[in-house]
Amino acid sequence: MEKANPIVFVVDDDEAICQSLRLLISDIGLEVRTFTSADRFLADYDPSQPGCLVLDVRMSGMSGLELQSRLRKQGMHIPTIIITGHGDVPMAVEAMKAGAMDFIEKPFRDQVLLDGIQKAIDCDRKIRQRHQQQQDVRSRMQHLTQREREVMDRLVAGRTGKNIAYELGISQKTVDFHRANILEKTGVSSVVELVRLTHGSAA
Repeated sequence: MEKANPIVFVVDDDEAICQSLRLLISDIGLEVRTFTSADRFLADYDPSQPGCLVLDVRMSGMSGLELQSRLRKQGMHIPTIIITGHGDVPMAVEAMKAGAMDFIEKPFRDQVLLDGIQKAIDCDRKIRQRHQQQQDVRSRMQHLTQREREVMDRLVAGRTGKNIAYELGISQKTVDFHRANILEKTGVSSVVELVRLTHGSAA
């Protein structure tokens, strides 16, 4: 089961910054966990826990970029905000290319970071909701008949009802009948939604 309350994970090798960010973020009612190294974060992080990551791009030991790479290789996709010193902007841009949501240059205004965190948490919530919807639809697909599965595969591939009828040697009316059954059994409202959920596309 997904844990309900989001956590803001802060990874920065400067203990003073960790403590400052802990006070700032907890002051708006969010739970915060701070880590002074990427290795400590990796040892503690549970990907089932919703939230976001506030990450310093330049750290002793494993850098922010290296941590991003490690998370990606392990299939962990947590919305990430990069915080960086002025001289680290090229690294921050590289982190954005690697999937970070935003980067914030030090020194930054508190509200800029807090707004970014709220946006990242909202993004994480939507990703998890979509993932759960995809799992639900895939589970319901087990109840489709063989013919319904054949029709569904062609629908999500973009075939028209006329083309599907020709390929399967059935009438278009029969295709429409199967299409209605497919939508009912999978619990989606349209073929467009079915395509989005089966292919994992963004909303």
